[in-house]
Amino acid sequence: MGLPVAVALWAALVLLAGFLGSWLGFGGPRFAFALGVAALLLAFELFFAAPGVLEFVQKSLGGRGVLLAPLVPLSAVLIYSFAVTGNQRLAVAGAAYAVVPSLLLASSAGKSPGTWEDYAAAVVLWIPVQFHWMYRLFPFPAPLTHTLSILMALGTGVAAFVVVRRLEGIGYAVEWRRGFAWNFGFHFLVYAAIASFLGLKIGFLTFAPSLKRGPSLPVTVLGILFFTAWPEEFLFRGILQNLFSRTFRNEWAGLAVASAIFGLSHILHAPYPNWKYVLMATIAGCFYGRAWMKTRSLVPGVLVHAAVDISWHILFR
Repeated sequence: MGLPVAVALWAALVLLAGFLGSWLGFGGPRFAFALGVAALLLAFELFFAAPGVLEFVQKSLGGRGVLLAPLVPLSAVLIYSFAVTGNQRLAVAGAAYAVVPSLLLASSAGKSPGTWEDYAAAVVLWIPVQFHWMYRLFPFPAPLTHTLSILMALGTGVAAFVVVRRLEGIGYAVEWRRGFAWNFGFHFLVYAAIASFLGLKIGFLTFAPSLKRGPSLPVTVLGILFFTAWPEEFLFRGILQNLFSRTFRNEWAGLAVASAIFGLSHILHAPYPNWKYVLMATIAGCFYGRAWMKTRSLVPGVLVHAAVDISWHILFR
């Protein structure tokens, strides 16, 4: 994906968000600032996925990356805190969230991946999202709360692990290589067959296709792709599975541990504790992780992840 494509995609998503917000009755300066912050963070997600942009930024920043990389998520949370909520305590908490992972990883410069700082930065990045603490930072407008939280976490993670730490093998760039289609098709079809049978058998899924979901499907697809599949694959495969594989010096061990953690991250879904969801997500993580392991790119796993979630949305309950 070149920069012009990334810019066009970014503009389309921002305009769609503005239109949907207006349609839902939101407006005024607070909504404008919230939308502007979302646009800033979305640019960080999409533009860094263009290989040329990432390479240019890494060369340009050099050793200054530790100081400059967190500026985008830091600026975003400060603008939002002062212009939308006016809450100084939340501004301090958000600022700490934006810079702590990068500061932790700056001390790992030159060390082999798998240091305690690497794992500490991943935990700091993940836990506030897992327990929905990030929702307190972005309470307005309600339809954007989850999206803003995810964009903030992803922007902070990209700054820390891609720009500052420069962790190899994440595969953040959006590119299509030979074998990706086979990789996607194999992992999606095999997991879909297993998940459909097992999910129905244990009562996790109910087959209930509905045409009522059709009108909202385009927005749902975009939301799943950019604000669920991509961020989760970045964290659980690009960072955690990557680090565990290096720590254990075994790719399959890294796959197993990261998949188990991915499964456990779904335990809070109702009814709590949702062990059925943990089981299904752990198996899914094995397929998403294998897709990443075989390509060292987030793209195939993201597409498998998105296709699974979209299929469940259309066909199951």
